[in-house]
Order: sequence, then structure tokens, then C-alpha cells
Amino acid sequence: MTVTGVQLQEYLAGLDYPVSREDLVRWGQENGASTELLQMLRALPAEQFDDPAELHEALNTLA
Repeated sequence: MTVTGVQLQEYLAGLDYPVSREDLVRWGQENGASTELLQMLRALPAEQFDDPAELHEALNTLA
């Protein structure tokens, strides 16, 4: 799965950065993220992300 910027904005809108992987998963769950996206969030190599671009880049390495 390739995660697009639009999907990230939809599921992770309103996040304050830096954000931890754990907070990303929790936020995604609370905002109706797909099971596939939640699995990707859990598989992220870094434990913290400083901005949306860093998160998007990390997600694309999993695709």
C-alpha cells in the first residue's frame, strides 16, 4: 500500500508534532484509519517523527 498525503491528512489531521509512533496509532484508531494503515503505523522504524514530511517518508519506505 502506498500512503498518499491525502490519506495522511484525512486520518492524522490535527496531530501536533513531534509525535510518537504510539500516539500515531492511537490517533489513527480514534479517527477511523484503515486496518492496513494502522498496521503500517505500527511497523514504522522510528519511534518519533518531527513533522508530517518525515512521517510520510517513513511510511513510503514500508510500501
